[in-house]
Amino acid sequence: MGLFLFIIGIVGWHIGMYGLFKKAGINPILALIPFYNTWLIVEKCGIKKFWFWLQLIPIAGQFITIWITIIFVMHFKRFSILDHTLVTLLPFIYFPFLGFNKEDKWYGHDVVVAYKKPSSREWIDAGVFAVVAATIIRTFVFEAYVIPTGSMERTLLINDFLFVSKMSYGPRVPITPISFPFVHNTMPGSITTPSYTKAVQLSYNRLPGFQQVERNDVVVFNFPAGDTIINLPDYGSKQPYYDVLRSVYKGNRDALMAEFPILVHPFDKTDNYIKRCVAVGGDVLQVKKGILYINNAPGYKPVDAQTDYQLTLSQPFSTDFLQNDLGIKISLDEEHNVRYNKDGDYGEDSPAGLNCMLNLTLDNYSKVKALPNVKTITPLLKEGVSDDMFPYDTLNCRWDVDSYGPIEIPKKGKTITLSAQTISLYRRLITNYEGNTLEEANGKFIINGKETTTYTPKYNYYWMMGDNRHRSQDSRYWGFVPETHVVGKASLIWFSWNDGPRFKRIFRSIK
Repeated sequence: MGLFLFIIGIVGWHIGMYGLFKKAGINPILALIPFYNTWLIVEKCGIKKFWFWLQLIPIAGQFITIWITIIFVMHFKRFSILDHTLVTLLPFIYFPFLGFNKEDKWYGHDVVVAYKKPSSREWIDAGVFAVVAATIIRTFVFEAYVIPTGSMERTLLINDFLFVSKMSYGPRVPITPISFPFVHNTMPGSITTPSYTKAVQLSYNRLPGFQQVERNDVVVFNFPAGDTIINLPDYGSKQPYYDVLRSVYKGNRDALMAEFPILVHPFDKTDNYIKRCVAVGGDVLQVKKGILYINNAPGYKPVDAQTDYQLTLSQPFSTDFLQNDLGIKISLDEEHNVRYNKDGDYGEDSPAGLNCMLNLTLDNYSKVKALPNVKTITPLLKEGVSDDMFPYDTLNCRWDVDSYGPIEIPKKGKTITLSAQTISLYRRLITNYEGNTLEEANGKFIINGKETTTYTPKYNYYWMMGDNRHRSQDSRYWGFVPETHVVGKASLIWFSWNDGPRFKRIFRSIK
């Protein structure tokens, strides 16, 4: 569908230019030659030649091409906001209309010089240009993003404001192009009303020539399990639809849908998540006793990554040490006892006593361990079998957050074997992410009507984990992230706030 609309757009644009060139006294055959046609428009309209070359700049050049064609139609005495909006949004329809109707003709440069734009129009044009320019920059170049949870602490903190580069992995052409500007998936002032329409849906495409996601990059991506949500404020991505379906309704979709309003997002409109890519296609990942291994070697551990530790103390920590040395925000319980209420923590906190739990970086772990009142400090591990872990198959994948895998990350073009033991890993990949039909009957697998025991992915896949490993909902809970869902690379913290600016974090690069 996306390719079809693209072809219609290109063909309609050039057919319209054929008619416009003929009216303007230019050889109409030359309208069919890409780029040279805009060179001829620049010459005909007396536009300075450097504007032709500037339109060759990726992304930004598209604005210039639009401006050149707007100047061109002004020579046909088309000055209205509607005319220029149609040039911008629907040129493949507007140009043929203008080029082949009998009423419109070429008036030349004098009519453009004589036209006096009202001051109100100046403001409208400036506003429209600003909206269009900002939308294209936000879509293709970079986007501002704010950290909502503590899953990446302390690499990234809550209320760190980031720039996310869309250019790093190649700008993704919007799959859902018609939406309210400057918002992601809900209307301003609402958390349940969609900000987009699915009337036009394009195929996945990404501008070529850019790098792939690399291991250990900090990546923003569309939440893979967020395509279907319970459309209520307390659910959405906080309590994912699929989690509720499994744990509460035991897979009974009809019962769940009878009780809750359901919304199905296009995948580019699911909530944005940010994690570290710890494994790429072809890697074998395993977590043993809380330690990440990639291809049988210990994985990269960020300097500011945090882990939960269980402590026994001979006497409690001082408030000054917790606040000033460890950076832990203190609060009091109902009995006025100090509680370790770490800034940005959405997990459980613990009373300040002789047995406690702390979430620490390696540096803070060393500080705590050296104190004389610390009798023991050990990683707080969860090892066993959990039915919350992807792929939710406790018969074949007996895993938990600190004891997970081994699992091989799917890679584009690398065939995977389907069996009763592995199919739970790949069902969603085959159907939701790659758009195939899958039937299972009598131990056999039928993909798009053909029985098979193998499947070859057409996309690359990634494994995303939070640096705060015990406080992160990540790929251990919802599986692979396809390349189609990758938004961009987190590159810079441009501002940070916590009861005031955190000046040390401003303009800090992300590693």
